[in-house]
Amino acid sequence: MIKQPVSEHKSSGKRHKTLEKLARYNGWLVVVSILLVLAVWSLGVQWGKPPAFLLPSPQAVWDKFVSTLADGSLLRHASVTFFEVLAGLFFGSLLATCLGYFLAKSSTLEKLLSPYLVASQAIPLVAIAPLLIIWFGPGISSKILICALIVFFPVLVNTIIGFRGVPENLRDLMVSMRATRWQKLRLLEIPAALPILFGGLRIGATLSVIGAVVGEFVGSDKGLGFLINVGRGQFDTALVFVAIFTLIFMALSLYGLAMLAEKRSTRWKTAHH
Repeated sequence: MIKQPVSEHKSSGKRHKTLEKLARYNGWLVVVSILLVLAVWSLGVQWGKPPAFLLPSPQAVWDKFVSTLADGSLLRHASVTFFEVLAGLFFGSLLATCLGYFLAKSSTLEKLLSPYLVASQAIPLVAIAPLLIIWFGPGISSKILICALIVFFPVLVNTIIGFRGVPENLRDLMVSMRATRWQKLRLLEIPAALPILFGGLRIGATLSVIGAVVGEFVGSDKGLGFLINVGRGQFDTALVFVAIFTLIFMALSLYGLAMLAEKRSTRWKTAHH
């Protein structure tokens, strides 16, 4: 068995410790920045004394968060939105990845479909959301469709770039080894394209939250978008802030999960470097 040189072991360990220290530093930096924003917000409310319906204090927002959490309304509406986001992200990413693979393989197919795909992105989602609500009803299916539509394009573009970015020398190597199309896809193309694919997934994870809220704004009786509409109608700005912060937390969580999945799926790349 070939042993790794001691010097290489030491350099790898030092690099790992440096990355851990940098991660801890960045974590503390985020915490300090959040506390700073809360302090400025609180001082601004105390000094400016704006009406509560214009800008509530952090304490008022926290009290509203506790009350909505206690009566179950926040969890009920957040779970609906979260399900819409997950389902839309899954179906949108799945369709975009499959179509993106075929477009990456066929330039003719890409030239044929590109005008329609680009044109679909030129139409604001807010403009077509009412049509989707009318066609598919105000239920959860129309919200999932809106999420899938907003996720579709960025994942599609990254998929095309990822599969086309596979080095030609590695493709030639697989051909020389008489690999089947399935073996090329499983052993070469997917592993090589994974970092870019996950980049599209991270973008889609945040956009899917926007899609769910847009759909709930247009027509819904549940979800965080509906909760924002209720707070706006009742001039309950604290409730609006609670719903917005919940959406931010949801988007950050999905983004973090996508990053974690990327790190676990591309460990081979880190080990190689």
